[in-house]
Amino acid sequence: MMSSRQTRELRVVEQMIRLYCRHKEGHATLCPACSELLAYARERLSRCPHGAAKPTCRRCPIHCYRPAMRERIRSIMRWAGPRMLLYHPLAALRHLWDERFGHR
Repeated sequence: MMSSRQTRELRVVEQMIRLYCRHKEGHATLCPACSELLAYARERLSRCPHGAAKPTCRRCPIHCYRPAMRERIRSIMRWAGPRMLLYHPLAALRHLWDERFGHR
């Protein structure tokens, strides 16, 4: 079972992937590649050994994504991160707060 912190992290990752797929790739719904990445992110997050004390992925000492998936999620986050303030401002601000002041 995921902690509320992990659930929040998954929600932000999902919002970023959906934003990227819709606006950058031009798909009305998640394409197969983005669906695969979201399922992979969900699986990795559900197995996170940090549990409720999980830091944001950027601050995490464990890199649990395979290199190809890690590069893909990084490029999505790089593109979608700034746009999250426009499309999902509360989630973006909460994520920034967690990254700055959350568990370390």
